[in-house]
Amino acid sequence: MPLPLPTDMPPLVMTCGEPAGVGPELAVAARLRLGSACPFVWLGDPRHLPKGTRMQEVESPQDALAVAADVLPVLPHAFAGEATPGTPDPRNAAGVIEVIARAVALVQAGQAAAVVTAPIHKKALKDGANFAFPGHTEYLANLAGDVPVVMMLACDALRVVPATIHIPLADVPKALTAEVLEQAILITHAGLRRDFGIAAPRIAVAGLNPHAGEGGAMGWEDLTMITPLIARLRAKGLDLRGPLPADTMFHARARAGYDAAVCAYHDQALIPIKTLDFDGGVNVTLGLPFIRTSPDHGTAFDIAGRGIALPDSLVAACRMAQNMAAARQA
Repeated sequence: MPLPLPTDMPPLVMTCGEPAGVGPELAVAARLRLGSACPFVWLGDPRHLPKGTRMQEVESPQDALAVAADVLPVLPHAFAGEATPGTPDPRNAAGVIEVIARAVALVQAGQAAAVVTAPIHKKALKDGANFAFPGHTEYLANLAGDVPVVMMLACDALRVVPATIHIPLADVPKALTAEVLEQAILITHAGLRRDFGIAAPRIAVAGLNPHAGEGGAMGWEDLTMITPLIARLRAKGLDLRGPLPADTMFHARARAGYDAAVCAYHDQALIPIKTLDFDGGVNVTLGLPFIRTSPDHGTAFDIAGRGIALPDSLVAACRMAQNMAAARQA
């Protein structure tokens, strides 16, 4: 259940993301869907918004609170070029990066409650501005002082954290060390308490192998690494279950027994949540000193500018950021 919102909570700040993607049009749709119930200010170049957008430029996030519910509040940030839907312009890469840093600075200064990021296109940023990070998450962690973070995907039915992310499946057994898994569990535990208001989080830990190794018959990692780690963390007071067979831990009755699942690798975590709520999943970065959420989809160049992209995930990201900000202030 969402916590009551503090009356003095500032608006969210939404970054424009890749101007040639669906981010600008989804920001307009999200404003119309959310209205004044979840106020945010859009940070970007007004030229990149769809033609005919009802918008109002503001000087600070706080000014967005006085903007009509069906009008998009815009905090202008000039870009080098215009935007053509579906075709990223390398000239705009520096602007995309600047907007992310500016949004973080606004939150750190207390002028915004959280950052909601629209999707970026990593290749466009690398080609146009020599972007040195694999993606949003790593850049945000760098802006926060190179703090350790994990990626959580969340919806109403499930929260999942992959301990290893964008690596080949063949590399997972070596990458999934006790240290990596422990860090993922501890950051998840702290995030559930601080950002979701769960006083005593229950965390399920998936096994690496089929049937969680079945006593060594299908792999030894679960028995020799994951089981001792869980026992050690339980002794420190964490409520952990596992290692659990991944094929039986995501049905409704199983999900009722935990608040989040820490998984061994990308698809083990993302397949169940995308199956349960493909349009409403939210990407949350846990471990940051500020709140960051994002829709669980990319730039969608193939449909950008056509007005058919669904705003559900971006709307859910805004609502989740608002609820997380309320939890931190509680």
